[in-house]
Amino acid sequence: MEPSSKSKEELVRLMERHIASDGTNETIVPGLSFIRASRVSEPVYSVYEPSLCVVAQGVKEVWLDKTLYRYDPESYLAASVHLPITGQVVQASPEEPYLCLQLQFDMDRILEVIQASGRAERAKREPGRGMVVSRMNDSLRDAVLRLVRLLDSPHDIPVLAPSAIREILYRVLQGEQGAAIEPFALIGSHAQRIAKAIERINRDFAQPIRIEELAEEARMSSSSLYTYFKEVTAMSPIQYQKRLRLQEARRLLLAGASEAAAVAFQVGYESPSHFSREYSRLFGKPPIRDIRGWREALREVESAE
Repeated sequence: MEPSSKSKEELVRLMERHIASDGTNETIVPGLSFIRASRVSEPVYSVYEPSLCVVAQGVKEVWLDKTLYRYDPESYLAASVHLPITGQVVQASPEEPYLCLQLQFDMDRILEVIQASGRAERAKREPGRGMVVSRMNDSLRDAVLRLVRLLDSPHDIPVLAPSAIREILYRVLQGEQGAAIEPFALIGSHAQRIAKAIERINRDFAQPIRIEELAEEARMSSSSLYTYFKEVTAMSPIQYQKRLRLQEARRLLLAGASEAAAVAFQVGYESPSHFSREYSRLFGKPPIRDIRGWREALREVESAE
């Protein structure tokens, strides 16, 4: 058996040992979680945080607006900013469940690695898309394995986990898409200013926003902010805010929140009918029908089990 195959199998064994059930499983390593799914999923609407996603088994597809990203054990996904996405596990079974690890990171750590490796000049390039998929390589997979192995020796985690995470970030930045991630860590860069605008919208998504105000805070012209924002997120600032509002509304409704009209006001809509139209456009059905259908599907799954 080739070394890469052995590494893949070891990663699956380690993750299975530390996963309690389907869903997201937090670990004792700060920022590291495991995700398991024993069947193909329905589309799930969420917001990716800056993070690295490595699939040990199975396949997942992610839509960022109209762009499809597909990753499996031969690839990994990296998100440099908060991005509202639609994700779906497309290959999984009870015998071979989908297994993915997610390692959250902040740009301060990325900047430390950039400075230590002398890559600051390369990082000054203009920003690109805030999500990339790259081919996995043996160096990165081995670094990931070293981090996951620490779960079997918890007393080593405080000392060794930071250096293991640092190596993982270094390997990612060395890869073919490293140059797409680096600009977001440089203070004052266009990418870093867009990241700050994204943080502002995420924080205040229920409040009205003005492009001119965002641009002033980012110290950019309105046209530059609009252009770079769309390059990074595949959406305009208003489209991005709308997506956040609708995804939060759906989350509240699925959680059994109050009526659709009340949720509409809560996420920032002034007109329930306007909210219903935009909700239908994104999710395919008006709020009440969508939530009813989701709950019926969940009951069918539970009864089958």
